[in-house]
Amino acid sequence: MYDALLGGSHNFEIDRKAAEMGKTLVPDLPRLALSNRAFLRRAVRFLADSGIRQFLDIGSGIPTAGNVHEVVQAIDPDIRVLYADIDPVAVAHSRAILRGNDRAGAIEADLRKPAELLAKAGDTGLIDFDQPVGLLLVAVLHLLADSDEPIAKVAQLRAAVQPGSYVAISHLTSELRPEDASKLGDNATNKERIGIHFRDRHGIVAMFEGWELVEPGVVELPVWRPESDRDLHETPGRSLGLAGVGRKA
Repeated sequence: MYDALLGGSHNFEIDRKAAEMGKTLVPDLPRLALSNRAFLRRAVRFLADSGIRQFLDIGSGIPTAGNVHEVVQAIDPDIRVLYADIDPVAVAHSRAILRGNDRAGAIEADLRKPAELLAKAGDTGLIDFDQPVGLLLVAVLHLLADSDEPIAKVAQLRAAVQPGSYVAISHLTSELRPEDASKLGDNATNKERIGIHFRDRHGIVAMFEGWELVEPGVVELPVWRPESDRDLHETPGRSLGLAGVGRKA
């Protein structure tokens, strides 16, 4: 669905139908997808410029336009990227896309089982947990219910990585547009049967507990270190997503 909203080619008919339904409820939904993608691009560039040479992208789906390995390997071809997703179809497509790139790979793993996910990541040889890692949790934590303890899952990931590691998080929020958040959340639960959990700013900031927030902190997607007017896909004050980057001291 995310790829379909971005106008990409790595999606299926059911994804396109879900994207169209979302757009009927919230017409500017494609701008949210673009803002989230632009945040991801800026965040991974920031991490690469900060010295991170390995990235673990959790809940990646099918790598779509402007994906992580393309962005960071343009900076340094030796940077390693591992995508992890719960969907075996997404993982299979990811592996097909990445064929021939020995610095990038994909594994099937569940964010709700961090220890198992980390073990699988280490087994690939692409991620060395003795060195700083760039953890990417972009547009995935809002798929976890409160009962899944998303804050605890992020804490388990933090405990497993070395000082100097970073985490980038983006998350759907009910803070600024509660009515639109409610419509999208209800539709996902009732029709798509996938729970989407919009959280307020306090709930999203709590996910960075134990990390040192990088300026400008947890903010609306388009205003996290915009590089040009192109990054301002959404109008500030109208965002459905918040994002931030944290560093483990």
